[in-house]
Amino acid sequence: MKTENNILIAFILNIIFSIFEFLGGIFTNSISILSDSIHDLGDAFSIGLSYFMERKSKKHADNKYTYGYIRYSVLGGVITTTILFVGSIFVIIGAIKRIMNPVEVNYSGMIILAIIGVILNFIAAFVTREGDSINQKAVNLHMLEDVIGWIAVLIGAIVMNFTDIKIIDSIVSLGVAIFILISSLKNLKKVLDLFLEKTPDGVDIDKLKNHLLKIKGVEDIHHIHVWSIDGYNNYATMHIVSKSKDINKIKKEIREELEEHNICHAILETENEACDDIECNVHLNNIETHHHHH
Repeated sequence: MKTENNILIAFILNIIFSIFEFLGGIFTNSISILSDSIHDLGDAFSIGLSYFMERKSKKHADNKYTYGYIRYSVLGGVITTTILFVGSIFVIIGAIKRIMNPVEVNYSGMIILAIIGVILNFIAAFVTREGDSINQKAVNLHMLEDVIGWIAVLIGAIVMNFTDIKIIDSIVSLGVAIFILISSLKNLKKVLDLFLEKTPDGVDIDKLKNHLLKIKGVEDIHHIHVWSIDGYNNYATMHIVSKSKDINKIKKEIREELEEHNICHAILETENEACDDIECNVHLNNIETHHHHH
């Protein structure tokens, strides 16, 4: 619940602020403020989206979504990140055009706006710093970026005030945009890893297998699959070969070991002699030959 309220507060602050900022950008004729306002509007929009996605992701599992709705939170992160990515490209184009033809800028207006910007965004970043969904992290990343962006605008405005070099305005907005571009790409990679069911970062399959084989009664383990729903909750399935009479005890020990590897939910299949994977092999070969015919 806390996460959602934080996101809502951040959303309201951001909307009000980006409108104020857009007008300020027009009034001071500063592209770094204007571009920042577009970026802030994008943020506000994506924060609103995150709010709905976060709420949806809290719904419990049902027959339609047997894992629950956690991935909705991740989806919120994707859309948000994409908006930022596109926004930063627009800003980069605008800044390059301005570098070609610099214009007059109202420095003192910029300085005042930037001071307000740093303070407000710092408060917003502080409010949204807690929470551990990818969505919440994306929102907090935006807030931190906004603070950094405003600090850059402030420094640029102060330097221009003393030197009257107009091009600094465009260079600042270029720098901020490139920074946003890179961070949004990093974020997208994380999300793609989830959707591609890549083994989660904190899990080393070989190490995990070695630990599990040390458990008394476990003869072999194969078909280990580990994936993550949202970047925090990890799931695993595996086949365990054991001749032990007390298979439940072994399963319990395996689950305890898995928890140490950050795997909270495991499906364990047991068999009492080593399966030489005949069915699996036949199945795979079928797929292979099937493909070759096409």
